[in-house]
Amino acid sequence: MSTLVAVVNGDSEIEFDRSKPLAEQQLVYLDKMDEKMDMGIPGGQGNIFAPDQEQKALFVANQLMMAIESNNEQLIFASLAYLANRLPDLKQVTAKDKDGKQQISLIYDREYTPPQEINFVKPENLNS
Repeated sequence: MSTLVAVVNGDSEIEFDRSKPLAEQQLVYLDKMDEKMDMGIPGGQGNIFAPDQEQKALFVANQLMMAIESNNEQLIFASLAYLANRLPDLKQVTAKDKDGKQQISLIYDREYTPPQEINFVKPENLNS
């Protein structure tokens, strides 16, 4: 499947279909994003100068999650397009709230599957 899924706390928030080609102007915009990030991105106590692809991807994933939270459609699309285009094997961008902080992960090894509800039954209520 050629879909990149943004997942927040286990729920799919938005999906990006890689099979739909990007317009030339959108590809140029992604190149400009790369050029700008090459000059430095915020990280830790200061800036990361000349970040590698993984550092850029984590920065963009963070921007994506902030865009989802604020419902900024343009930034959502640009972030997903960047991640889908630059990381063709990426299947999910996940964010989980833990101890009041958001943990973001890039998942390359499995497609998104929605959580499934499990109902437990007491043994005495089972039919034999």
